[in-house]
Amino acid sequence: MNNLEKILKLVEKNNGHITTKEVVNNNLNKMALKRLCDTGKLERIKKGYYTLPNLLIDDYYKIISKSNKAIFSYTTALFLHNLSDRTPLYFDITVPRGYGGSLQNTNNVTLHYVDNNLLNLGVITLKSPLGMPIKCYDIERTICDIIKDRNHIDKEIYTKALKWYAERKEKNLLNLTKYSKKLKIESKVVEIMQVIIK
Repeated sequence: MNNLEKILKLVEKNNGHITTKEVVNNNLNKMALKRLCDTGKLERIKKGYYTLPNLLIDDYYKIISKSNKAIFSYTTALFLHNLSDRTPLYFDITVPRGYGGSLQNTNNVTLHYVDNNLLNLGVITLKSPLGMPIKCYDIERTICDIIKDRNHIDKEIYTKALKWYAERKEKNLLNLTKYSKKLKIESKVVEIMQVIIK
């Protein structure tokens, strides 16, 4: 199997997507990506991101690929964790304070800034709606974030998310407590949880 075939095999395994980084990590020649584009077997969506021609573009993957410091959060994370039934109109993304990358100029993105020491608190990798790996906060970090910033969250989304979280069997109250301490909102989280968790 030659370079081109190996890359196409990876693309197939990746649900029709591939990045230059993935090609390099698999010890394949990244120049083969250009050849695959020239012959119409792949389409370059943006620098370092390729898909099969006419494939539905994974907006979640495309957006989060713009920065290795970007993490889906707030209402976008609620949607990805099935704690909201409202498809986000824009992407909520958390970045470190002082971030100056291209996401600042992206129309459908709302950035949230945190100190570097809190950026990776509760980060997980999950699959986008089209099956690509994306960085997102886990459920407990997301719940802490919406409680902390509740005055800026749609009231219906906020209330429903807390109700659905309370009903979940797999919730991790230890992590919720740990995160709330680090985010300095422990008393508020405890107060809300005492009301919603029977």
